[in-house]
Amino acid sequence: MDLLNPEVLPAGHCWPSLGMRALEAGIVSLSVPPSISRDSAMVNEPRGNSGPGAPGAHWEGSSCGIESSKDSLRGSSPGLDPERRERLREKMKRKMESGDKWFSLEFFPPRMAQGAVNLIAMFDQMGAGGPLFIDVTWRPTQDPGSDKETSSMTIASTAVNYCGLETMLHMTCLCQSREAITGHLRKARRLGLKNVLALRGDPPGEQWEEEEGEFSHATDLVKHIRREFGDYFDICVAGYPKGHPDAVSFEDDLKHLKEKVTAGADFIITQLFFEADTFFLFVKACSDIGITCPILPGIFLIQSYHSLQQLVKLSKLEVPQSIRDVIEPIKDNDDAICNYGIDQAVSLCQKLLASGLVPGLHFYTLNRLKATTEVLKRLGMWTEEPRRPLPWALSAHPKRREEDVRPIFWASRPKSYIYRTRDWDEFPNGRWGNSSSPAFGELKDYYLFYLKGKAPREELLKMWGEQLSSEKSVFDIFVCYLSGEPNQNGHPVTCLPWNDEPLAAETSLMKEELLRVNQRGVLTINSQPRVNGEPSSDPVVGWGPSGGYVFQKAYLEFFTSRETVGALLRVLKKYELRVNYHIVDVKGENITNAPELQPNAVTWGIFPGREIIQPTVVDPVSFMFWKDEAFALWVERWGKLYDEKSPSRRIIQHIHDNYFLVNLVDNEFPLDSCLWQVLEDTLELLNRPTSE
Repeated sequence: MDLLNPEVLPAGHCWPSLGMRALEAGIVSLSVPPSISRDSAMVNEPRGNSGPGAPGAHWEGSSCGIESSKDSLRGSSPGLDPERRERLREKMKRKMESGDKWFSLEFFPPRMAQGAVNLIAMFDQMGAGGPLFIDVTWRPTQDPGSDKETSSMTIASTAVNYCGLETMLHMTCLCQSREAITGHLRKARRLGLKNVLALRGDPPGEQWEEEEGEFSHATDLVKHIRREFGDYFDICVAGYPKGHPDAVSFEDDLKHLKEKVTAGADFIITQLFFEADTFFLFVKACSDIGITCPILPGIFLIQSYHSLQQLVKLSKLEVPQSIRDVIEPIKDNDDAICNYGIDQAVSLCQKLLASGLVPGLHFYTLNRLKATTEVLKRLGMWTEEPRRPLPWALSAHPKRREEDVRPIFWASRPKSYIYRTRDWDEFPNGRWGNSSSPAFGELKDYYLFYLKGKAPREELLKMWGEQLSSEKSVFDIFVCYLSGEPNQNGHPVTCLPWNDEPLAAETSLMKEELLRVNQRGVLTINSQPRVNGEPSSDPVVGWGPSGGYVFQKAYLEFFTSRETVGALLRVLKKYELRVNYHIVDVKGENITNAPELQPNAVTWGIFPGREIIQPTVVDPVSFMFWKDEAFALWVERWGKLYDEKSPSRRIIQHIHDNYFLVNLVDNEFPLDSCLWQVLEDTLELLNRPTSE
């Protein structure tokens, strides 16, 4: 085998004697066999007894040594944060018993598709502050239960599944049939939503009258949910500190509120109010008639004169004269009103929290980030805890609550991983296991708003180049992303097709090394440094519960040319017992020395009173599914910015068609990583005169 021009085996082929070839050259082959099903739940059961590589082969007992058992993916629970298993009302109870205050945030669905992209980005930002939950309003005029990207149902399910946020969906019942309501609730359950804010909704007109047997009040909806869905949903209802505007009296409205709680509501969120005493009197009145569930005050931030006027009109509330006296003289100065609104909200919240009557605060954000964040920071409630539960972003879907192992390849694209595994019935827990069929769904839906990049096309062209002149101009973009320096046109590069976020903090530990190799055409898209027993509280590499220690094997993943791969394979001969590698092109032709295609744990942690947690692996089979996505992003995200026949498009297409995707793992985590030396030796060998 000529290592300068490596033999790359065709997809579907499995060498007949892995052990012998591994001894001879340290190189074995892997490709996704025809037996892998993309629509099975997790792992195919063994089917047939044909030989390795044959259609329908399950590889059981073959030289590839792959298990095909569902049990291999389950493992025992390593004792993750128990909060992942708690329902919302249990989280509230635990925090109330410990005296910990919390906050929650309300958002409304946008009207336009780009607004949905922006809102999901806001969820990620606001989620960093540690809300106990968020809620999404129900807009009857916008087909709220549909699959449209701007629907209430879609926005709420995206927050749960792709942003990892405990989420509550508003639902109104007026002018809705029982069948329609039941259908919405079934869909919500299927999508992983477990919390509902049950509301009546606004009447269609002044002439509306109640109809026998139809939903006329929120109490009807609460009863229906409990009757049809038992205890599955946690239910919230609305409370009105000044009484509902349509109620006969304040006392009559309280009776209706108690009916909602008696029917099965778990907690109450109030309509907005402006003075703390209003809330205190309401809580006392609720207590006097026997309402004992948690009552959360709804906090409205005055952010503009117009929004205040609109809200007052909709809620039919009176703004106190003391606030009017401040607002009226500055009503045309939005900055001044916003600053006043922040001060007023902070003062109100401080009084509420000091009373001891408030377990948490619920903020009506109006989909605005800055003011709400500032209030929470001034209250000391914005946590931004640097320690992560796991090294990757969690999903809050109930069926994924035991999930604690993922392949490292999607580290920068967690939403894509969640999307591609959304149809799995079980998720790896304790260990990844030996699976020949990790049934990843195809990723062709790049238009889905939660998979779209945040930057618009015009911004991407400024970052990645209006025109590309050569492969070297692509290298330069990678270097600018890593260095933080502007590109040749003076524009900062804040993302790449494989990473829509700023660089991870741990990347700074390898910055100089990454810059050197990217300048020379080793285009890194994923990496992690070696870590040997750092505290779990470490602000850069820490994760998991307090008092633990975390470990990592050095990992690099990159695109590079065929010539570089030839030199790399030659160098890797010297490291065959220390470095695992997998090299693949867009057609699936690939080379690996992974022993019997076993997954390789590259991140793990040890914590007091718990089993070892092993959350990240390099899995050779999963890599073959990831490579399809990784290569496609060259064209889908970058190449399609340019005209089809333009030189820039041809450069990106050439890289897509001819480069290889490579991953390297240094197994000697107690030692300094050898991967940088591997690449230095590779690049030096590549640049030697051919006569040598």
